[in-house]
Amino acid sequence: MKKAGGRPETGRLKKVQANSGRLKRMQAAAGRQEKRMVKDNLDKVYEKIKDSCERSGRKPEDVKLIAVSKTKPVPMLQEAYDLGCRDFGENKVQELVDKYDQLPKDIRWHMIGHLQRNKVKYIVGKVYMIHSVDSLRLAEEISREAVKKNVTVPILIEVNVAGEESKFGTTVEGAVSLVEEAAQLPNIVVKGLMTIAPYVDDPEENRLYFAKLKQIYVDIIHKNIDNVFMEELSMGMTGDYETAIEEGATYIRVGTGIFGERHYDDV
Repeated sequence: MKKAGGRPETGRLKKVQANSGRLKRMQAAAGRQEKRMVKDNLDKVYEKIKDSCERSGRKPEDVKLIAVSKTKPVPMLQEAYDLGCRDFGENKVQELVDKYDQLPKDIRWHMIGHLQRNKVKYIVGKVYMIHSVDSLRLAEEISREAVKKNVTVPILIEVNVAGEESKFGTTVEGAVSLVEEAAQLPNIVVKGLMTIAPYVDDPEENRLYFAKLKQIYVDIIHKNIDNVFMEELSMGMTGDYETAIEEGATYIRVGTGIFGERHYDDV
């Protein structure tokens, strides 16, 4: 004798299994589409790097691409990694630390966002470079943590070239003195300069800011300051990196141009 309701229960189970199968197929298709998007976008970025270098008489290998992965999920970063990306940039300490623990250890992590002194201890020993050193107090804290952990931390001095009140960074006038003071601290090495240009519709509007940072960079080189190795200019993002390359950028920071629009609810 069949149990009452036996057939409806079996039918519901089959329906759930069918829906689960469809969901998995949809997720797999979305994953393949996402991977194609990242690959296509990376190909476009590399092509633009090449074109910008040709226009400015530079070699493409002299420009390093940082994939700015803030708010993006780990699987998407893994896709970029599988496609050859090794330099990733994060704006927030917690997000960098979380992803550091989940992704391959040969990734070079760049801290590109504003860094609070009380959070320095969480990233020293994990980051490849800190781009956003904007004060002597922050440099001193990085130095203290580096000494504790017996590591040397490469840093860039962030310069607010455009003088925007909403942006962090030392002033143009204070850049050289900050470089000189930071260079005297143990276990850090000043490798260059960084700036975040204004958000503009026409990247040509930012050319003067990139050119100004390059001039500061050259002036510092001529000073021959001990423990200062002016090798890097971190400037240019998705909307203006081609102009930045033409003005001498060695690091460009591209997020939307690789991963698409950011979704802050994914954090």
